[in-house]
This record gives sequence, structure tokens and C-alpha cells, in this order.
Amino acid sequence: MRILVLGGSVFLGRAVVEEALRQGHDVTTFNRGRSGEDLPGVTAVRGDREVPEDLAALAAGGEWDAVVDLCGFTPKVVAASARALSGRAATYAYVSSISAVSTWPAERVDESAPLWECSPDAGPEDGDYGVLKAGCERAVERYFDGEALNLQPGLILGPWENVGRLPSWLRRVSRGGRVLAPGDPDRPMQLIDARDIAAFTVDLAAKGTGGRFLLTGPAGNTTFGRWLADMIEVTGADTELVWVEDRFLLDRDVEPWTELPLWVPSAPDSEGTWNVSVAKAEAAGLRCRPVAETVRDTWDWYKDRDHDALARRLPSWGRHGIAPDKEAEILAAWDAR
Repeated sequence: MRILVLGGSVFLGRAVVEEALRQGHDVTTFNRGRSGEDLPGVTAVRGDREVPEDLAALAAGGEWDAVVDLCGFTPKVVAASARALSGRAATYAYVSSISAVSTWPAERVDESAPLWECSPDAGPEDGDYGVLKAGCERAVERYFDGEALNLQPGLILGPWENVGRLPSWLRRVSRGGRVLAPGDPDRPMQLIDARDIAAFTVDLAAKGTGGRFLLTGPAGNTTFGRWLADMIEVTGADTELVWVEDRFLLDRDVEPWTELPLWVPSAPDSEGTWNVSVAKAEAAGLRCRPVAETVRDTWDWYKDRDHDALARRLPSWGRHGIAPDKEAEILAAWDAR
């Protein structure tokens, strides 16, 4: 199969390219060459999808069985790609987000849940991340003449993560000592490895499958306590987890998701965060590896790298993890309560 990957050098995109090459497919990548290096074995085409001449040259230069779009964030930009590549491929797989679903995370959702209202021709000023992702899905469905495959991942982890959630926890756990652990250690989570999304995406694209799929791990495939314990095991650190109640942390202005990544305080408007139906994707072939394997492989990738250099190259990393002084102050206040 001939696959065109828009993006393809960073995290999930890298995983998609690796999987496609592993399966023996002919892979072309189209990107600016700024975010990362293309993997050996691909045909790399340089260009900017927001430049009409670059997009036209790409479309004129080949035909593919499937397009996988990993770097579309604005509907009008995705619409331009869908129009340009219509007739040049049979399937357009767009990687959206569960954030495109308007009732998530307040409710348990499946593929029947509504998307945010957003025009397929909207610009970046017309909504936030989730709203615009919904518009991007509509752009593929409207402007691509072929199978439209919209994939809505949940929380993605794994080697080469460019967001910094799991790496920030691994960095903190590996330092050892008393570690601030948020909320309830038995709180169930629902995590998925980028490599499992990649395998599912390539398989469905090869089959010419269309439709919409929510993609995350099975509900309760780990807990916050087990997830942190996996990190202690792989790092071999002398670490003590100190579990601090949600309310205590919120009262001290600790930011969920960022200062303590993946911490979601219990609240009526977050009951569906870790309770997403993946029955449709599982029926179509989604298989997820154990979360402990994701933790181990991410540590193996991360542990010998220049962490400061990664942080400089990936600005989002600086937004994840609690400052040592603040962590120490909260632990002292918790001890003295």
C-alpha cells in the first residue's frame, strides 16, 4: 500500500510511519522538516500545507491508497488538504481528538455523542482546540471524495512523547524521596500507547475503512497508584508516594493536568474523563498493550537523553510538572494538617 503521511516525524506521527514501514508499505511524508527528522525508508517531500503552491505540487506528484493527516488543527487548512488530495487517494484518515466531542469529559461517550459546532471552513480564531478539531473532521467529510476516517484519540502516551506528561512524572519519580501523589491511588484511568493507535490507523487505512472511532485504552486499564508504582519499578528509585486529597491540592492552587499531569479531581463535570467506550474500535481490531509496558518503554527511551535539550526543543514540556519548592511546601502542610 502507498501511504501519504502529513507530518510523520513527531510522536504519534513517527509511530504511524514506523508501523507502516514495519508492515512493508510505501510511505511518503509531507512536512516542513522543522519538528523532527524523517525516518529512514520514507520518501520525504518538503513543503508547508498552508502554502497553496506546496500543496498543489504534492498532489500533482503522486497517487496514494491512503492519506494519514496528523498535523491538522484548523478546519480551513484541513479543508484545503482534503480538496487537493481528493482523487489522489482512496481514504483520508484524519487524527482528531476526543476533545472534539462536546459532551466529554462530563459524560461517558461513544461514537454517537455529538461534536462541537464548528464550520468545516473555520479559521484559527473561530474556536478552541476541541471545537476546531470537530470542524476539521467535517472538512474531511465534506471535501474529500473517498472514505473519510476520523480518529478521536484520548490520552496518548509512549516513547517519543512530545507533550511531556509521562516524562515529567518519570523525571520526578527517578529523583526519589517523598513524591506528591494526587487524590485517590485507586482512581481508575484509561490510557493508550501511540504505537497501538498507529497499528489501528494503518490497518484501517489499508482496508479502506471509513467512519468515526474513539481511541483509548480499555476503561480501568490502570489506576493512578499502579501507574506511579510502575514508574518506581522501572526507574529503581528510592521513592515514597505521599497521597494528598484533591481538595487540599485545589485549595493550594495546584493545576490539574499540568502541575500534576493526568490528575483530574473528582467533579460532576469530569465523570467521563476515564470512562470512554471503545467497543466500536475493539470490534474493528484495536488492541492495547499493558500500561506497564508503555511506562517501561518510555523510560528506556527517555532515561539516557539530554533532558534539558528536550525541554528547550519542546516548549510544552516546561508546562508539565510541579516546582520542587511548591511540592515541598504542600507536603509540609499536609504533614502538619
